[in-house]
Amino acid sequence: MQTRLSTLIAALLCGLASASQAEDLLQIYDLAVQSDPTIREAEQNLFATREVKPQARALLLPNLSVVGTADYQNVDASGTTSFGTSFKRNDTYGTQGVQAVVSQSVYNRANWMTLSQTDNIIAQAEAQYRDAQIALMVDTTDAYFEVLRTADAVTVQAALVRANERQLEQSRQRFEVGLVAITDVNDSLAAYDQSRANLISAQNLLDNAWEALRRIVGPIRVPLARLGDKLPLAPPDPNDIDVWAESAMRGNYGIIAASEAVGAAKKSIEIERSGFYPSLDLQAGYDIARSGAEFNTDSDTGFVGLTVNVPIYQGGAVASRTRQAGYTFRATQDQLDATRRQVDQQVKDAFRGVMSSIADVQARQAAVVSARSSLESTEAGQEVGTRTQVDVLNAQRSLFQAEFDYLSSRYDYILNGVRLHQATSTLTRDILARGNAWLDPADTVQPPAY
Repeated sequence: MQTRLSTLIAALLCGLASASQAEDLLQIYDLAVQSDPTIREAEQNLFATREVKPQARALLLPNLSVVGTADYQNVDASGTTSFGTSFKRNDTYGTQGVQAVVSQSVYNRANWMTLSQTDNIIAQAEAQYRDAQIALMVDTTDAYFEVLRTADAVTVQAALVRANERQLEQSRQRFEVGLVAITDVNDSLAAYDQSRANLISAQNLLDNAWEALRRIVGPIRVPLARLGDKLPLAPPDPNDIDVWAESAMRGNYGIIAASEAVGAAKKSIEIERSGFYPSLDLQAGYDIARSGAEFNTDSDTGFVGLTVNVPIYQGGAVASRTRQAGYTFRATQDQLDATRRQVDQQVKDAFRGVMSSIADVQARQAAVVSARSSLESTEAGQEVGTRTQVDVLNAQRSLFQAEFDYLSSRYDYILNGVRLHQATSTLTRDILARGNAWLDPADTVQPPAY
């Protein structure tokens, strides 16, 4: 029976192999970089944020404006002069004017603080974009291996259906010759029907996993390379949870973004407080005025001057905005503290996950061997009448479940390693390449037919 079960699983796995070239993890990730709308949105948000600096710098640079006017006027006037004579005049004429003005901020504290704040805002956006890039690697890896995991579930369930079908055929043959009771046939039939239902559910989960992957990389219809038989199990390097935690505190992009948000919020306080400070502006220009009136004065005027604005009282608005900025600053400090605690938990959970996954893979590999021995013993017991058909079916189901748990634990080991590098923001394409090397392009998972 052991040989038969292994042969069933191997046959189904080979049946899923494709003659076409399979896509591996790196190729799927490259597709995600090009197609995922989330990372494209993050990139455009970064580009948009970078524009705050030239906008802030523009407040400190000269502004030049030219204004031209052209009017048509019809004047109908009447009245009495100072000599007591009356008059009446009708005049139709046009007026034209051009004014060129250069203005320069000499001193405005808020503008200088705003320019300084843009460094924090852009640094925060840069960190958020880097964090989004790493998140895309993790999401792609999760989705890729979820397809493989659910495909393994389908493979195991299909093998179990075939094994239960053979068991049902044997039970019917033994019943026909009077070796077993009808209850054995009914038990085998129930197990067969249940395994068929489980297979349908597993196939639906596999289709859902493919759709989750397509949400990231687009409508692909290519086979995916499975995980090979050889999976080197090694603890994190360095094998010290505190070193990884300290690295995360220094380099995690989420923490960096939150820290820059604190810096930007602190400068917002000074920007709002600048409303209490005076401002000084310089203006220079030239004004040309022409008129076609009967009695007119044409003028060419040059001017230069300083404008001082000393705020005295603004109804308490400046003080209120300053207090508001202070509350926002303290909120960002709390957010930074929360982010640090969350990252600390993530890195430690991932580190322990890698360590436990190593032991889990080894234990589940041993569990498969034990389940096979248990099935062989149960079948032998059935032959001599000490075990029932139900016992055989349960042992058979336990073996297939152990097979799936072993396959699934290998994915958990890889994913925990990826999440550990995510928590420390050290996840790169080279790190993904290490896991990609464990895939077997000759063994594939076929996409759904629709």
